[in-house]
Amino acid sequence: MTRLFLTFCFTILMSAHALVAQTNADIAWVQIEAQPSLTVAQSRAQVYAQDMQDVNGFSLGGGWYAVALGPYSRTDAEQVLNVYRAEGLIPTDSFLAETTAFRSQFWPVGANILNLPTSTRPQLGSTETVADAPVIEPAPEPEPIDETPREARASEAQLSKEQRMDLQSWLKWAGYYNSAIDGAFGRGTRGSMSAWQADNGYDATGVLTTRQREELRSQYFAVLEGMDLQLISDSNAGIEMQIPMGVVAAANTEFPFIHYKPSGDVPAEVLLISQAGDQNTMFGLYDIMQTLEIVPMSGERSRKDKSFVLTGENSRITSHTEVTLKDGEIKGFTLVWPAGDEERRTRILGEMQSSFARIDGVLDPAAGSNAEQSIDLVSGLEIRRPKMSRSGFFVDNAGTVVTSIDVVRSCTRLTLENDYPATVVATDENTGVALLRPSQKLAPLRVAALREGDARLQSDVAVSGYSYEGVLGAPTMTFGTLSDVKGLRGEANIKRLSLMTQPGDAGGPVLDNLGGVMGMLLPRTAANGQQLPENVSFALGADAIRVLLDENGVQTTPNDASGTQAPEDITRIGSAMTVLVSCWD
Repeated sequence: MTRLFLTFCFTILMSAHALVAQTNADIAWVQIEAQPSLTVAQSRAQVYAQDMQDVNGFSLGGGWYAVALGPYSRTDAEQVLNVYRAEGLIPTDSFLAETTAFRSQFWPVGANILNLPTSTRPQLGSTETVADAPVIEPAPEPEPIDETPREARASEAQLSKEQRMDLQSWLKWAGYYNSAIDGAFGRGTRGSMSAWQADNGYDATGVLTTRQREELRSQYFAVLEGMDLQLISDSNAGIEMQIPMGVVAAANTEFPFIHYKPSGDVPAEVLLISQAGDQNTMFGLYDIMQTLEIVPMSGERSRKDKSFVLTGENSRITSHTEVTLKDGEIKGFTLVWPAGDEERRTRILGEMQSSFARIDGVLDPAAGSNAEQSIDLVSGLEIRRPKMSRSGFFVDNAGTVVTSIDVVRSCTRLTLENDYPATVVATDENTGVALLRPSQKLAPLRVAALREGDARLQSDVAVSGYSYEGVLGAPTMTFGTLSDVKGLRGEANIKRLSLMTQPGDAGGPVLDNLGGVMGMLLPRTAANGQQLPENVSFALGADAIRVLLDENGVQTTPNDASGTQAPEDITRIGSAMTVLVSCWD
């Protein structure tokens, strides 16, 4: 702290002591905060008192509490306001206040600098008897006298352009102003002020008084109560930004991210993003982040030469990522917020965006190198996974797919091989089959040749499917035999198989020993609470599948192969027609 600043503080302190005998009309205060919570106001007063003299706390009435500096003469108060603003010790929207705005004092504890009357109570241990004393109700505190329109215009004239723009922003947030934030108080701004005054019980003068400006400011910031926005300066990442430390806490660092995880009941997350690199590095980060669970697929995707923005939302979360490339450094942030809390999310995001600043430093590539490794994680973040994946098979050269109906239920999005969006053409609840069509035309390596009639009992069969829901990256073949050409209750369109299958195999093609498709594997379900042996599975017969295809104009290919195929040939045929079908939330 400079000698000049210390001299200033001492001079003002002596001037303040000289005001004790002056009247309220000669006194001015610098109001720096107002809080709707006494506990919060006491905490803030204590923080300010660590760096400044003359910190006081007063009730404003209506459940609001002010933190103010003083008392000063008006000239000294103006000097305090200007110097403390320049030093960054008080908010830029601090203002001069009159003594009449304040009521009872709560800080410092026990102080009563305004000499307001207090009720007299017997001291502990006193023998005084008060049983017969009359109960006197305290008189209600008078409402503070507000500024006249002329005084309001005079105080408004002292506002900086930034403060005038803040007022417009607050009015816009409150729904009263819908024009440019330019600090110019024209007809639109005056009209919005009048509307706000009328809705809040004030005369619609079109000029906000100091007290009204503070009330509007308090309304604006009330939604952030408990968020504890703090300016965090991270020298490792080279980033400075406001972060809602009331709901997140620093957790771990895994290059190129610094993680802030939920610290309470609000499932929020913040990432600081920092790494050295060029445009190719940034584009790679853009692609990788879209595979993460914290970036839902539905939302804006915007990539430019030196920046990108990713937003995503689903039923659980809304996330926003901003990244920029400058001087060989890629820096940005991600905010993840629970869905349904849009007002608070938008406000916090705005504070983070406006406060984001680059400082010296970039994250070390070795950061987090000792972290636990997992195929499902990227730098400590979960890769987005479908809620269910099953198998299917191509039935025509346009890429139409037959699969199990259970994989298409309650899906926000369906994909083939994870990359190609698909839509449901038709379903049949009775047979459990669904027909999909890709959004873009595909060229399958092979399409199913549907068998006509039943295969011989005990003949060899094979199921081609993504047994582990795509983890292995390619379909696997499971061999077995045909146990029966009908179901357990005699269903003619159901075939019973003797082979071991996995949940991911459902929907896959069942091939006979000629390489033809004799049916589609059905999911394993417990009928009437009965658990079937592990080697018992069922398939929907090709004839039933052909009916659905014919109804939807899909031309099928008959199997004209002759002679038993070798297992390796069956594997090649089955793998070429099998496709991974995924259901995404």
